[in-house]
Amino acid sequence: MQNAPIEEIAKTVGIARGLIYRHFSSKEELYVLTVTSYLEELDGVLSAAIATTGSPASRLEQWARAYAEFCCRYPAFLDCTLSLMRRPATELQATISDSVWLRLGQGMSLCINHVSSLLREADHQGVLTVSDPDYTANVLWTQMLGTMHLARLRVGVRQTAPGIPALFSVSPDRVVETCIDNALATAGIKR
Repeated sequence: MQNAPIEEIAKTVGIARGLIYRHFSSKEELYVLTVTSYLEELDGVLSAAIATTGSPASRLEQWARAYAEFCCRYPAFLDCTLSLMRRPATELQATISDSVWLRLGQGMSLCINHVSSLLREADHQGVLTVSDPDYTANVLWTQMLGTMHLARLRVGVRQTAPGIPALFSVSPDRVVETCIDNALATAGIKR
């Protein structure tokens, strides 16, 4: 997708190429705005997931499940987000307008803040100790994006004999459960 010419994108969408350039300064900006529209929806999903009563551990589990299932439900979110993460943030920022950069930051911070706040609350209650909730939340956010790509691929690879690779089937449900386990483990909670 990242290498697709603007002409091809315009043709696929069914609009003139000039309309794309009128609304977006670059292809990266188009990707960022696609991600920000998903982030708006994801913010609501994550907010609802942790709004329930329960222990911080159960609410973190609900957050992780909601995030992982969102990635399964919207593979374009996963593709676009991972595509944007292929280089340092400063390089991405140089290719998009300040207003689009701000929208991306706002969308990400809203989504990540759900888990930061939850980790901070759990730390205050003495349920777990996370030395830096914001850093840990960013680690969880990024880990899950990478791991959920395995659900998108639906295959893993193993060596059956020296130098002989073989593919095996990977269930998206298994990857979701792995993401939940990893999120809890990163926060120091065992299921």
